[in-house]
Amino acid sequence: MSERDTGLRARLIDAGIDLVNSEGAQALSLREIARKAGVSHGAPRRYFPTHLELLSAIAQRGFAELADRAAETMAKAPGDPRRQLAALARAYLDFAFNRRGMFELMFRHDLLESNRLGLRDTSLPLFSLLTDLVARACPPASAEPGTAARQASPAVVAAALWSNLHGIAQLWLWGSLPLAAGLDNDIEPLLDAALEAHLGPVRR
Repeated sequence: MSERDTGLRARLIDAGIDLVNSEGAQALSLREIARKAGVSHGAPRRYFPTHLELLSAIAQRGFAELADRAAETMAKAPGDPRRQLAALARAYLDFAFNRRGMFELMFRHDLLESNRLGLRDTSLPLFSLLTDLVARACPPASAEPGTAARQASPAVVAAALWSNLHGIAQLWLWGSLPLAAGLDNDIEPLLDAALEAHLGPVRR
């Protein structure tokens, strides 16, 4: 791909990012992205054979931004996996609240080409990081004499915690969760409760 083509491809992605951040995922038609990028309506097809591939390239940028935010936040809590999990969770919720359109797009894998353009390689490391932190924060339980220890795998606990955080983010954005819980703008009690529900109480 020539330098000019690379530049136009990036311009289309940048235009899509601007649109998703300002107007939401529903605004990401090929025609609207082309208009925003200042190119002909047919230009996106030259660089992205399908609409899904362009959406995936836009979502990939979102995952990269989320990963950078998570790394920056977690660096402030070195060595303690539980504190790092809390920092990662806060970064996730902050991203959801401040990049609402991108957040909605990123996890719609039914709309994205998950196996193309490195999207899977961008999204799965974040879940692997979450799983690793869960494993470090929740060492395997010891069985009582005469009983078998039963504990979900770190991946399952991580998936449950992720589902909980995603639900908090979505319901908060819809306005139903603050109303139901009477929390005004304070999300910390929900975050603390989610972590305790999946990791157990903080060990003193």
